[in-house]
Amino acid sequence: MRLKLAFPCVCVLLLLAVMLTSQGERHAAVTEGTIGYFKRQQPLFVASAVELKHRIDAIKEGDSTTVSAARASLQVCRVRYKAIAFFLEYFFTSEAYVFNAPAKYEIEEPYIEYEEPVGLQQIEALLYDPAVYQHKEELEAQATVLVQTAQDLLSLLYQFSATERQVLESVQQELVRIMALYITGYDAPLLKSGIAEARSSLQAIDTVLMPYTGFEKKDSITYYLRQGIQMLHTHPDFDSFDRLSFLVNYALPLQRLILNSQHDLFSPSTISKDKFPHSDSPGDTALGRRLFFEKALSGNNTRSCATCHQPDRYFSDGLSRNKIINSNEALPRHTPGLLYACYQYSQFWDGSAASLEDQVLKVLHSPQEMDARDDTLLQRLQGLPAYGHITLPQVQASLAAYLRTLTPFDAPFDRYMAGNRQAMTEEKKRGGNIFMGKGQCATCHFAPLFNGLIPPLYNRTEFEVLGTPANDDLLHPLADNDSGRLAFFPIDFYKGAFKTPTVRNTAPTAPYMHNGAFRTMEQVIEFYDKGGGNGIGLSVPNQTLSAAALHLTNEEKKALIAFMEALTDGK
Repeated sequence: MRLKLAFPCVCVLLLLAVMLTSQGERHAAVTEGTIGYFKRQQPLFVASAVELKHRIDAIKEGDSTTVSAARASLQVCRVRYKAIAFFLEYFFTSEAYVFNAPAKYEIEEPYIEYEEPVGLQQIEALLYDPAVYQHKEELEAQATVLVQTAQDLLSLLYQFSATERQVLESVQQELVRIMALYITGYDAPLLKSGIAEARSSLQAIDTVLMPYTGFEKKDSITYYLRQGIQMLHTHPDFDSFDRLSFLVNYALPLQRLILNSQHDLFSPSTISKDKFPHSDSPGDTALGRRLFFEKALSGNNTRSCATCHQPDRYFSDGLSRNKIINSNEALPRHTPGLLYACYQYSQFWDGSAASLEDQVLKVLHSPQEMDARDDTLLQRLQGLPAYGHITLPQVQASLAAYLRTLTPFDAPFDRYMAGNRQAMTEEKKRGGNIFMGKGQCATCHFAPLFNGLIPPLYNRTEFEVLGTPANDDLLHPLADNDSGRLAFFPIDFYKGAFKTPTVRNTAPTAPYMHNGAFRTMEQVIEFYDKGGGNGIGLSVPNQTLSAAALHLTNEEKKALIAFMEALTDGK
């Protein structure tokens, strides 16, 4: 069963502009052409998988050339896979998972089940592991599954049928993957083959959209496809690829034409708020704003939401950890910002609140945060003329409705992507390319929200184990004892796991991380550059962040900070 998209479906109105003579002819050309294309590409993918298996079988302990040959073969196989990824990812998700699942355990909630890492990403992780020779048996097993599954792909076409709209929607989703995953190196962070993979994927889209394309005139689907493919071909180096230019000059105009819309991946309305939990609740936004500053919500009548989420601080508080309401002791975790919080499927650092409404109630009832009692709270509010006979559900819904308005999308980066090419300096643009490339920031902070919502469906919130220390001394780090999501969801892979927040408005909202351990952005970047907790010498067996160093230069780190500043909304 396919999940509902948070990203808009393909607008089939674009088909009004095509040159085929009838709906029936066009439908046949699209569906039959796509199936024929898949049939032609499948043997090439099989051949690359077989060659990869041969290279893995040939690995000899102590012989690095055999490992290098296997890595090179893996890149070819990945590129071949991306030629059919749009088709498999949409129509046959189980098979696609076998080929390109993340190289980490995937948790199936709420059943507390997990799936082991499998496929090309796991093969990459093993081939780049320092103990690669010890993994040969597992590599061979992974390669065998890969070959067998690839060989069986054509059997999926037995009695298969698809509509024209489905094919076009699969193309639209693939274009989002190109922009938000492939060119960022999400599924090949060590191999760094993302640019070649994006080219293979875009070439597939070119073939599928052939019935809608004609001469390569400027501002046409064909023009942006061919020019984008050419740029990916001419500039294959992953670290130096100019992603911003590729996006604004080719990929986004192409997306707008396919959608027959003025909107693209970076338009504020692209990811609909309506897809998130309780977004249709009948809350009064004006009432919610008034309640946000209301101290009567707290047990001792001294604290409001705005006490810790201060609007002039981008709804943060500037502290590593705020105080418990009736004590001078620190709260367990750093106060997260609230801007763009509505674009998440769960709230709090550990994701323990299922919605904004749930978050509101948990904060009110928390003896550490607001320490409110329902009867006392309502008695106070009802005694004030501004609230009348207000109910607790009204408090929840109205506060949540106000939080859903905190989505300004007014940063220099937003203005740049909307067409104002003077909105970002050259250093900021260079930092954006590092963020989406060599720095691998965008492999967890996905465009366009730069949080943990995973493209292209944006229907799941990601939790990561970074190994963040309890202090900011990376030479003498102390292990953090916060169990993270494990306390809420008792499965070992969640030990120390936290929700990936947005990095929008990061620059002015120090300190950072779930415990507020890092006081500066420089410290955060240094932590990631060294490979997280494992990279700085801590033992974090379940770390999901790669422990491989990024080797960023000082200039690149400065550019990254400049880009962070470009994600700051205007006041």
